Amino acid sequence: MEADILDGKAIAATMKGEIVAEVAVFKEKFGWVPGIAVVQVGADPASSRYVKQIGKSFEEAGMTFRLETLDESTGQDEVVRLVQSLNADRAVNGIIVQMPLPKHISQDVIASTISPAKDVDGINPVNAGYLLAGAGSYFAPATPSGGMEILHRSGVEIAGKRAVIVGRSNIVGKPMACLLLHEHATVTICHSRTKDLAAVAREADILVAAIGKARMITADFIKPGAAVIDFGINVVDGKVVGDVDFEGAKGVAGAITPVPGGTGPMTNIVLMRNTLRAANEAAELK
Repeated sequence: MEADILDGKAIAATMKGEIVAEVAVFKEKFGWVPGIAVVQVGADPASSRYVKQIGKSFEEAGMTFRLETLDESTGQDEVVRLVQSLNADRAVNGIIVQMPLPKHISQDVIASTISPAKDVDGINPVNAGYLLAGAGSYFAPATPSGGMEILHRSGVEIAGKRAVIVGRSNIVGKPMACLLLHEHATVTICHSRTKDLAAVAREADILVAAIGKARMITADFIKPGAAVIDFGINVVDGKVVGDVDFEGAKGVAGAITPVPGGTGPMTNIVLMRNTLRAANEAAELK
């Protein structure tokens, strides 16, 4: 029996409808429209495509989108000044600085410059600290938050379950571990130095792939009936594939996200939801 397909594209479409309705209510109540600003330094083609997708998503939801582009040679101080100006701009509710940045610009410095109240992708250390503590009001990174939304809306039980995450990045693996832990899963994080990785992965009721290696997670990594969340985005022979060998895995897993069409469509939806939340919080303070 093949796994249930966790259709992120369909879930994203449902959430988009909810957000469109909420934006209309917001506009009626406050008289203005929530919006995001994206800062892009340089013209990396992959980054440009992603930024274009963000803009399209926001505009289709009736929200505003502002793109600030800077030359790759732009100095760090200038980027900091731009982010500070966006922090002070009441028309901007969410701020994203597209990564990776050129090598001469510190990602840590820029992340720390974004106002935590507008940090809708959860990269400021303040938000990261609150996420780790599971306390206060914070924004978690959009990609793992989208994965959690798939689990929630697909009826996958989390509390009391064993979760194994393959990958320990600050943008997916670590925050996903925190989010699962806060919902009472027992969490193990694996990485390149984990011994007998397949054996550890097979203990998972919820297996999360965020390692960045095409089709690395094969069927023998998967406990029969497990839910598999694949965050991988890899190009192989001109096709986008995940970190999970989907064809082999779907015969063992109980539920699985496809690539494309799984976790990918959820990221922009969470960015919109977070921006709307930031706008509501700002409006209540006015």
